[in-house]
Amino acid sequence: MSISSEEMKILILATLSGGYAGADSVGQLHASYAPNTYILPVVCPAMFPEDFYLRAFERGIDAILVMYSGTDCPYKGGAERTAQLINKVYPLMTERGLSTRRLRLVAICTVCTSAFMREITQMNQTLAEIGPVQNELIAAAPVQPSTSGKG
Repeated sequence: MSISSEEMKILILATLSGGYAGADSVGQLHASYAPNTYILPVVCPAMFPEDFYLRAFERGIDAILVMYSGTDCPYKGGAERTAQLINKVYPLMTERGLSTRRLRLVAICTVCTSAFMREITQMNQTLAEIGPVQNELIAAAPVQPSTSGKG
């Protein structure tokens, strides 16, 4: 049984000053986007440690879009810390056999409705190409020795 990209889960960490305001603008336009998105409003994505992303993938989130306000971030150094954090997560993903294409950092402003919807569409296209995260987790899992007692 294959799973479509629309059935895979995309978590959006949306900053209140950028991505979440963009999502709100999309809602005000009554525009629609893929229903497989889960938007989590956050003050600043830099507040999440590296293992947050890894645990999200292990728990079945297939992709994560970090939508922040970029250099317009109202928190001093927030944009830079977020970029540094995401750059630390990529090698950890690779070590675990996860495609780094599953995690993307994008600057979304308060009125970036088309960019907001385009990012979701592009991530669903990426998921259609690479498949569910569970496939990568299973493929990367260490082989357990047989316990059948036969030698």
